[in-house]
Amino acid sequence: MLNRRDFLTTSGAAAGLMLASTSFVEAQNTRRRVLTPEDMVPTEIRVRRGFEPGEIHVDPGQFALYWITEPRKAIRYRVGIGRPGLYESGEFTVGRKAEWPRWTPTAAMIKRTPSYAQFADGMPGGPNNPLGARALYLYDARGRDTMLRIHGTNRPNTIGHAVSNGCARMLNEYIIDLHARVPNGTRVVLYPVRTS
Repeated sequence: MLNRRDFLTTSGAAAGLMLASTSFVEAQNTRRRVLTPEDMVPTEIRVRRGFEPGEIHVDPGQFALYWITEPRKAIRYRVGIGRPGLYESGEFTVGRKAEWPRWTPTAAMIKRTPSYAQFADGMPGGPNNPLGARALYLYDARGRDTMLRIHGTNRPNTIGHAVSNGCARMLNEYIIDLHARVPNGTRVVLYPVRTS
């Protein structure tokens, strides 16, 4: 599996996606990084050779998801990721897609957030559902649902932050766009969080 360093580049380096940290701005009087509205808009970018069209790559360090559209080209979407200890890297496959998906918290989620117990039997899809307008369900190599999702959210303040229960989240209008592009069977690579 590729690591994050192999995948990404800055403007002067030789490997990976062209992505600079200047897309982030510092919030005044805080160390918390925030994305401007312009930074949240999906952007077509060039990528280095070696990434297959029709794949998704998520870089947690840049809070970015890349849909590879053709050789050396991708669409970059901004995402929120799983909070520390809940983000899971690896290679997955989109095993299922859903519009306005039903959300059922796992037992571990209920243990961490007891108020989720009221939804133990599931929450119908809709604008207040935590999975948002669309969801891509990530399956492992054995064809099992990992409980990881790429899904929507109506909370733009969570994009660019590690706040979820392990899933990658996008603004609803952008997950609707990605959902329409991505077929079942798509390869998804979630890169590790760099700890240095």
